[in-house]
Amino acid sequence: MLNLQKGIYFISGIDPDIGKTVATGIIAKQLLDQGVSIITQKLVQTGNDGCSEDIAKHRQLMQKNDLPEDSEGLTAPQIFKYPASPHLATRLEDTHLDLEKITSATQVLAERYDVVLLEGAGGLMVPLNTDLLTIEYVAQHNYPLILVTSGRLGSINHTLLSLYALKQFGVSLHSIVFNAIHDAQDEVIAGDTRQYLQQKMIAMFPQAQWLELPKVEL
Repeated sequence: MLNLQKGIYFISGIDPDIGKTVATGIIAKQLLDQGVSIITQKLVQTGNDGCSEDIAKHRQLMQKNDLPEDSEGLTAPQIFKYPASPHLATRLEDTHLDLEKITSATQVLAERYDVVLLEGAGGLMVPLNTDLLTIEYVAQHNYPLILVTSGRLGSINHTLLSLYALKQFGVSLHSIVFNAIHDAQDEVIAGDTRQYLQQKMIAMFPQAQWLELPKVEL
């Protein structure tokens, strides 16, 4: 179980299908069970029309109905139809990403709740627009980062690239969340990956926490 102080935490992953949404929802539920005032937000939602499927999944895992902030548009302030990175999804709709709207919504949530879990779109290097990467946005706002990984083949490479990027951009790693959902694909690889990444985390970010994500039926 993660120890989170009051504030905004950015949740990213080593690739788009690593389980960020599930991790966000489960962490939020754990915090709720501890009596923490918590809400989740989606930085940018693509591949949806009108509402955010990721926010809906958060609420399901939190065992909550829609929150007032969902209806207000604060938890998913930017939604685009095409399932692509934000820079492409906005271009296809002949519009732009309103970063001020996103940041303003996050600040409103932070005023109402003690903890905001802000889930990104894809990985750290996903372009939000032609000039700004996700990791640069995180660095600008000094958000502590929660990184979701797994034990499948390739995770060591992708996780280390993410960790070195955090160092390069001066982003603080709060924790690594290990999603065990892929362990059954190769338990030998998964076990070694888990051990290797724990050692690397301690060496590179000694203050960071390690969390094992329980398997959930979706």
